[in-house]
Amino acid sequence: MMSTMLLVVIFAVVLVIAIVVTAFAASRHTEKVFNEKLGRADEKARQIIDDALKEAEEKKREALLEVKEESIQKQNELEKEIKDRRAEVSRLERRVQQKEESVDKKADAIDKRESSIAAREEELAKDKEKIAKLNEERLRELEKISGLTSEQAKEYLLKIVEDDVKHESAVMIKEYESRAKEEADKKAKEFVVSAIQRCAADQVAETTISVVQLPGDDMKGRIIGREGGNISTIETLTGVDLIIDDTPEAVILSGFDPIRREVARIALERLIVDGRIHPARIEEMVEKAQKEVEQQIKDEGEAAALEVSVHGIHPELIKLLGKMKFRTSYGQNALKHSIEVAQLTGLLASEIGGIDIRLAKRAGLLHDIGKAVDHDMEGSHVQLGSEICRKFKESPIVINAVESHHGDTEATSLIACLVQAADTISAARPGARRETLENYTNRLTQLEDIADSFKGVEKSFAIQAGREVRVIVIPEQVTDSEMVLMARDIAKRIEGEMQYPGTVKVSMIRESRVTDYAK
Repeated sequence: MMSTMLLVVIFAVVLVIAIVVTAFAASRHTEKVFNEKLGRADEKARQIIDDALKEAEEKKREALLEVKEESIQKQNELEKEIKDRRAEVSRLERRVQQKEESVDKKADAIDKRESSIAAREEELAKDKEKIAKLNEERLRELEKISGLTSEQAKEYLLKIVEDDVKHESAVMIKEYESRAKEEADKKAKEFVVSAIQRCAADQVAETTISVVQLPGDDMKGRIIGREGGNISTIETLTGVDLIIDDTPEAVILSGFDPIRREVARIALERLIVDGRIHPARIEEMVEKAQKEVEQQIKDEGEAAALEVSVHGIHPELIKLLGKMKFRTSYGQNALKHSIEVAQLTGLLASEIGGIDIRLAKRAGLLHDIGKAVDHDMEGSHVQLGSEICRKFKESPIVINAVESHHGDTEATSLIACLVQAADTISAARPGARRETLENYTNRLTQLEDIADSFKGVEKSFAIQAGREVRVIVIPEQVTDSEMVLMARDIAKRIEGEMQYPGTVKVSMIRESRVTDYAK
């Protein structure tokens, strides 16, 4: 047991000694290797430092060379610039010297000229003295020859000149008056044409009969009634003649009073719808129709005043305006005519300028107010209209416009003259009155026929009361440039073959369309 432990201890001691010896040997070897590496590193570092010093020396030499070259270049450039500036300065000096020489020459010339001018002035002064003496002698001789003093001669010459000036002034004034009249006529025509073109009031041609449609001919017997009682009651209450003839499914109302005719038409149409036609029912329907027509008259008068922007009209005048809705003159509706005259008067006033446009419209609207009562009262519509306007306190300008619009009295204001012109324009405008309707229609047809006669025209339309014709061409046959020439040719044909007021505008339309379908 003891020997075993001893062996173990000995083994451990031997092992420790071996480890120590091994470690010492290893450390010595490591130190040797480290020393060798350190030596090599020192040598390499010295070599690197030597190389760096050599490279630095070379770069230093190169930098010095570059600096020397640059300084030499700069010096050359500076010397060149100095040389150029010296040359420029020498040129400037030469130019200054030349200018000084030219200035000296000019100064010498000016001195010479001044001396010559002074000499001439002396000569002129002497000549003036001679001329003054000669004039005095001439005047004395003239006075001796004529037997007049200079003052008398002046008066005589002035009188002659004054007579000549008066004559020439009279000729010039006459010429200017004639020219002014021509200009005034031209301007007036321009104003009228402009007003007509800007006004587009509709006109309605009325007749003295109204037609009431019936649901069937058996209704005629019910309207006539037993022994004609119903028809007699209608005619008595309305003052309108009922004509029941062979016209199928229609009854004709005849009467010269359009308001009564309108009352009869409304009452009869309601009786037909209601189906109960007997005297008591007829009386009830006529009374309702009268109230409706009265309300319609009031509404039409207010609408007319509103359309032309005339406010503050007396309610009774409004009713009279509404009555004119059912009044015609030569087939022209009186209310529509008055509205058109009001609009034309306002447009003419605005073209001329310096005129109260609202007052001009008011005068135009009321100029025919007498036509609302001339069926019931004695006197012309001009006299009646003047009395009505005075009764309802209209302004003197409006009253004078009403009195003078047919030339019965003298116009005392420019507004009255404008009302005359507007009334003439509205009455004479193509299509306004029945008597010119056929000519108006023929003119529109002739316009379209002229346009249609050209090759390549698909369709033409006369519009704007014959003031424009729109021509649609076939795009495959007429190009854009050809269309311009065609418009000119159509206008020339219209000028040569037709008579018309104002101008006719020719509008060409060329349109290409492509159509396809998605399936």
